Amino acid sequence: MAENSNIEWTHHTFNPWIGCTKVGPGCDHCYAESWDARGLQQRETRWGAHAARTRTSAANWRKPLAWDRAAAAAGERHRVFCASLADVFDNHASIPPEWRDDLWWLIAATPNLDWMLLTKRPGNIDRILPHGWSGGWPNVWLGCTVVNQAEADRDIPKLLAAPAAVRFLSMEPLLGSVDLRHWIGSQPYLPGASTHVDANGYERQDIGGGIIDGLDLVIVGGESGPGARPMHPDWVRSLQDQCQAAGVAFHFKQWGEWAPGFFGNGQPLGCFNDAGEWVLPVQREWAMQDRQLMTRRGKARAGRMLDGRSWDEMPGLRS
Repeated sequence: MAENSNIEWTHHTFNPWIGCTKVGPGCDHCYAESWDARGLQQRETRWGAHAARTRTSAANWRKPLAWDRAAAAAGERHRVFCASLADVFDNHASIPPEWRDDLWWLIAATPNLDWMLLTKRPGNIDRILPHGWSGGWPNVWLGCTVVNQAEADRDIPKLLAAPAAVRFLSMEPLLGSVDLRHWIGSQPYLPGASTHVDANGYERQDIGGGIIDGLDLVIVGGESGPGARPMHPDWVRSLQDQCQAAGVAFHFKQWGEWAPGFFGNGQPLGCFNDAGEWVLPVQREWAMQDRQLMTRRGKARAGRMLDGRSWDEMPGLRS
């Protein structure tokens, strides 16, 4: 699916700068930091609260202009994930305002690209958005990472408070069961938010002073790499059911390191017990009982099929 990216839900990835700080349990096994550590191009690390972020090359900054021309020539819209090795809404002191100004100019100059700005810091969105944002730019999708119910309760209202053409979640690595029903669909319910009747006579809710709509896209994936935590299939099925009921696009990215079922061949075997707890290694007698067995197969072999099919939905592109 991705033309110049290995990430299944985008065509391209663009990093205006590199570096970040871990802010939650989803960051525990940060792939970006591990990738950077293998081929670090400078002596000092770019990761952590006291590490300076570094801007990428001028040649890298020119790539989106070429992608935009290619998308226009093909009569298509291409998605750009910004940024896979950083956080656009990171408020670290080493990121000067000029870098952000250059990024907003680049986004405005590439109208054939849909920019997917994913953050773990949705509370910073409002003060970092550019002048003239108003109701949002048509080629910018705003998203935040949510890995468990606590993060959903805390961060989704912050995301929905910011106007945007599309709002989405990246639930990777999914670390528990999450109920999104308050926030998906065109008329979400947010406990404690004030309501009013709009010009068309529909009741709407306000949060942070702005009229909001619900989430448009939910991306779900399991964790890969060393130390990867398994993902219970029922957590994924529940999210797919919630999205389908609300008419919200659902995209299943991957199982990650662990796949459901028993595949043998000496591969590590674990299970979720009756209490939903992860058990590794699995006891032999449990393998014959009604428990959710998981086999460590690696990302490529585990694949991305959910109940016999792939889920590649995007807003405006429903399966």
